[in-house]
Amino acid sequence: MGERTSTDDRPLVLVTAGTDHHPFHRLGDWVGRWLADRGGTVRCVVQHGASRAVRGAECHEMLPHGELRSLMEEAAAVVCQGGPGGITEARSAGRLPIVVPRTARLGEHVDDHQLRFAEVMAAGGRIALAGSAEELAAHLDAALADPARYRVVPDGGAGPAATTLLFGKLIGELVARPRGVSSRRSRRRSSRS
Repeated sequence: MGERTSTDDRPLVLVTAGTDHHPFHRLGDWVGRWLADRGGTVRCVVQHGASRAVRGAECHEMLPHGELRSLMEEAAAVVCQGGPGGITEARSAGRLPIVVPRTARLGEHVDDHQLRFAEVMAAGGRIALAGSAEELAAHLDAALADPARYRVVPDGGAGPAATTLLFGKLIGELVARPRGVSSRRSRRRSSRS
């Protein structure tokens, strides 16, 4: 676990909306509602990028990489958008990321590649997927109750080459899957063949 970056002894939740220029207000709204129900018992640091600040959290448009990494190592829970950068960074810091993918329908991204990528990652147990405010709250509550459940062996030990190979494999699976077919349905079909 990383060194404490604060004298605040409340459990830390780190949230990063990524660096995409599209706003991701939905993530901030969900986190804000969850924080409001906690009555100040949690320290929450949010890197919100192009999105609005989150009420009840310590907010930053951007954080220096080293500071973001230290916060990830300290956090009881790391919440991120569905891009590979944040997911890889959280895992390399030893955290199972809680992922809320951006969607094109809500103007959060240009397409739904984050939804497909997150589905593949969740099926492999590499992320905790949160598709609703209730799922996000359940993951955050579970992480605070038992932080060990949201810790992983850091992927960083495998090196960048292994991460690149994993990413390539996952993208290959996404491209090979027909649009609109969930990973469960495509796994059922391949197991019947």
